[in-house]
Amino acid sequence: MMDMTDYLPHLQWIDGQESRMIDLLTGWVNVNSGTQNLPGLNEVLTLLEEEFSKLGGENERITLDPQQLEHSTGTPVQLPLGRALLIRKRPTAAFRVLLCCHMDTVYAADHPFQKAVRVADNILRGPGVTDAKGGLMVMLVALQAFERSPWAEKVGWEVLINPDEEIGSPGSAPLLIQAAKRNHLGLVFEPSLPDGNLVGARKGSGNFTVIARGKAAHAGRNPQLGRNAIDALARFIVGLASLAGSGDGITTNVGYIQGGGPVNVVPDLAECRFNVRITTPDDQRAFEQGLKRLSEEINRIDGISLELHGRFTRPPKPLDAKTLRLLEQVAACGRDLGLSLQWRPTGGACDGNNLAAAGLSTIDSLGVTGGDIHSSEEYILLDSLVERARLTALLLMKLAAGEIEL
Repeated sequence: MMDMTDYLPHLQWIDGQESRMIDLLTGWVNVNSGTQNLPGLNEVLTLLEEEFSKLGGENERITLDPQQLEHSTGTPVQLPLGRALLIRKRPTAAFRVLLCCHMDTVYAADHPFQKAVRVADNILRGPGVTDAKGGLMVMLVALQAFERSPWAEKVGWEVLINPDEEIGSPGSAPLLIQAAKRNHLGLVFEPSLPDGNLVGARKGSGNFTVIARGKAAHAGRNPQLGRNAIDALARFIVGLASLAGSGDGITTNVGYIQGGGPVNVVPDLAECRFNVRITTPDDQRAFEQGLKRLSEEINRIDGISLELHGRFTRPPKPLDAKTLRLLEQVAACGRDLGLSLQWRPTGGACDGNNLAAAGLSTIDSLGVTGGDIHSSEEYILLDSLVERARLTALLLMKLAAGEIEL
């Protein structure tokens, strides 16, 4: 039976990596990798591959199928995606761990928020610094420490880094399912909660597009001949808000809307895109039934045609017995390191939803601590880099040493 003195030399090695971690992270953050910025994603992929290849695994760059979006022209739009990076080591080991994180961010190449800035001794502000390039750094250094330990040969691992998580992983979803089937444990390096605690249950998520078509007419001379598509879409959006109130676990967000043109023309085309979050499969069924009723109601308006596209891409991730057991083991490792870790549910969805739905026991908030993600104020608490790398490294070493059984 091991005790903490056996693990300390390898954890103390992580302590000495803080400056290198900050420097590397700053370099990664300063390269824009918005989901649609393919050159930037390729540059970040190269930087990541350079560091992760030092772990000695087999590297593979994987081309993803494009994302398909419905467009008001009636012609689907194919949006190319970046490439994923897969690294595998000891794939035939008796126990195998998947470590997963994304390289894309929500900040486009023309977004004003582009560079990392040190705003205090322990705070670095920058695009994607917490969500999730800080998580990539934690994953890298934890694996480096684990590979230096005498127990590494007992566990196989693979790293999957995808370029499309921020839009629901439309291209990498098949890779997640395949990886879930190959491994026994999933570790995802999304940010922790702002207070450093872990995520328990996660809501599911769906993305939808609605296209309303009407009939154009002169707004002054003969408006009665027109059929206002914006008016129909507005009715739909109001009805959508009432669907969100149909269950405590359902929320909606209309994030994009366009339509119309000159104000003296009755608009014949309008479009919106919205996101839905649900807590349980029952919530999903209730919402889908309500959405069908609402669409049929709008379509009964004379001269209006409403098209609905989209689906739920991430199932809910409940706090089941397997996940609870894993959280308890991670919290025990935290106590060994002087951390008091709890867990709470969140409305955020991530690749952990997909992995859990595929049957893999998964913890998905092992990344850094920070805040204001998805905003121009996103920041990281720099001391969480070492703290979280120590946590994952200790978990891996205890698994390999046989102290933790799942």
